[in-house]
Amino acid sequence: MLPGGRFGVGEPKHCSGFTFTELVVVLVILSLFVLVTQLHLYGLFRKYTFKGQIHDFVSTMQLAAAAAAEGDRRYEVIIDFTEQSYRLQEDISTDITQVLEEKIIVQNEFSDNCFVSYVEFDDGDYTNEGWAAFRVGHSGWQYGGKIVLLDRDEQPYSVVVNRINRVVKLRQGDVGLLLPRSKDEMPF
Repeated sequence: MLPGGRFGVGEPKHCSGFTFTELVVVLVILSLFVLVTQLHLYGLFRKYTFKGQIHDFVSTMQLAAAAAAEGDRRYEVIIDFTEQSYRLQEDISTDITQVLEEKIIVQNEFSDNCFVSYVEFDDGDYTNEGWAAFRVGHSGWQYGGKIVLLDRDEQPYSVVVNRINRVVKLRQGDVGLLLPRSKDEMPF
């Protein structure tokens, strides 16, 4: 360096700052962080939407049926009308109010966007208070029926549990159930 702070000919200039390439790399990294954050937030918001909650519930019912079909254990999905919640647990007793934390597989609550209205079983039983349980074992669901959920606008959706083929489906509206006939109505 020459006196007075000047660079001589042939001496390298050392300037501080970012090169264009460094700037592009930093911007790419920042955009990836933003994308990951958006995906995470979208997942959180989806969990609190009606469709997200109802699909989580249907998935829980399907998980119970699939797990029971693959093994010799029984499972139950218990719906709590008071708490507006549900849980999937390994079936341990006939008392559905008995909760053993180590047997719970899934436990969720419904938010204000999703309200459990009532449960109707295919044997004609109906409830909209207390607890309702759907038990499933290797041979299928103990009872079929429907769980009617309401969205924020009080539009009904039915989760239909078919005890014959283990299928759990979501249907828009309050669908009717095919109830078994009594012995007096049988044609044979």
